[in-house]
Amino acid sequence: MALFKLTLKELQEKFTCGEVTAAEIVRAYLLRISHVEPKIKAYITVNPKEALLERAHAIDDGLKAWRKTEPLMAMPLAIKDNICTEGLRTTCGSRMLEQFIPPYDATVMKRLNAQQPLILGKTNLDEFAMGSSTEHSAFGPSRNPWNQKHIPGGSSGGSAAAVAADECVAALGSDTGGSIRQPAACCGVVGLKPTYGRVSRYGLVAFASSLDQIGPITKTVTDAAIMLNAIVGHDPLDSTSTNRDVPDFTKSTKKKDIKKLIVGVPREYFAEGLDPEVEEKVQDAIQVLEGIGGKIQEVTLPSTARAIATYYLIATAEASSNLARYDGVKFGFRAKESQELAEMYHRTRSQGFGPEVKRRIMLGTYALSAGYYEAFYGKAQMVRTMIQRDFDAVFQDVDLLVSPVMPTPAFQLGERLEDPLQMYLSDIYTIPASLAGLPAISIPCGLSSKGLPIGLQLMGRPFEETIVLRAAYAYEQATDWRRKRPVIRS
Repeated sequence: MALFKLTLKELQEKFTCGEVTAAEIVRAYLLRISHVEPKIKAYITVNPKEALLERAHAIDDGLKAWRKTEPLMAMPLAIKDNICTEGLRTTCGSRMLEQFIPPYDATVMKRLNAQQPLILGKTNLDEFAMGSSTEHSAFGPSRNPWNQKHIPGGSSGGSAAAVAADECVAALGSDTGGSIRQPAACCGVVGLKPTYGRVSRYGLVAFASSLDQIGPITKTVTDAAIMLNAIVGHDPLDSTSTNRDVPDFTKSTKKKDIKKLIVGVPREYFAEGLDPEVEEKVQDAIQVLEGIGGKIQEVTLPSTARAIATYYLIATAEASSNLARYDGVKFGFRAKESQELAEMYHRTRSQGFGPEVKRRIMLGTYALSAGYYEAFYGKAQMVRTMIQRDFDAVFQDVDLLVSPVMPTPAFQLGERLEDPLQMYLSDIYTIPASLAGLPAISIPCGLSSKGLPIGLQLMGRPFEETIVLRAAYAYEQATDWRRKRPVIRS
């Protein structure tokens, strides 16, 4: 089997036992990227071949002396382009940061680099992670490896497409309202959003600080657990980072049943607007969960209908504040030929930001403006508390929740660009878990009649990634969906 077709765990085992070298891994993946990247466009920046081979040879030479490997040593990874990488361009998919090279690594990068992986490059995303289709990137859209006329999801669409197209063995994404889980569902891979505070946000370029969270996108649940092990833990540089004991998440991927676990099915997630094919595949998955020992119980989350409006007030308000720093003064893009400071601000932000980012800045600025703060942002925070309490009440009776990830399979490129509301509704099932800060995972559960992947979402109590991973692994082992791969014709 070609190296690029292997899972992270399989490739790790081959490298550890000496069947393959780091240099061979680099060559195999760079060749794969050269073949499929012109069609998929998953990357914004690919690390130069010479730099990658130099690092690979250093790993191979060092291995002879150390005779010790780390779980991610020599593993070819891709990083979403809103995570700071020292010396490697970080654009956030925006002209505003087109030439920005961070002088430091994000905490997750420091933790990854301690294990000596091979960072293949930085993946495409909706500008500043604001979008659900990766069509809002200033560098053009990425494409779904299953059908290149369709979106790969967003905002971590480049990361999900790279994993699905075998252009990396695993990737990091970020999730604010579904930006890991939704593209994972679109591309037929695994996407895990950890509990808010479980993974450091230091060095993640901020969109909405009370919602953003970094997580892995992988080919299997076991691979997600391996990646999660590498990036979790308390970070004093992030005031929202939690100081909790960190388990070995790979131990959750041993059992093939979920006996004694009660699985809640929220009534509100199966209402009007859900595509019949998606509902059918998710209901089939629920039956599988029951067949491997789960006790299925219908539950209700009454505040779900308010989640979209709540999210788009809180997220846009925080975005308008976070993006105020991009004014052309200290770093990033600066408009030329401005005679006065106010004119320079106006030109810089008008030319540097794309239309979706401008839309969200304006929405957020309005929500925070004098006379409207309490009516909009303040009220939204109250409703957010109601949504959290709904989850708290339900988790008194169940161990995890199951739902669709998206109301439809991946839609066609351009289909919703002129209809922002329909685009926002793509995240209707992922936003509530983000507002509540819960761990949630997307795993493949079927294909539509057009051959597009459909995702299953599992949500757990705060900091109970172990239960979410256990259930996801048991379902994955009980089905064959993990073995389905897209065919990209040359």
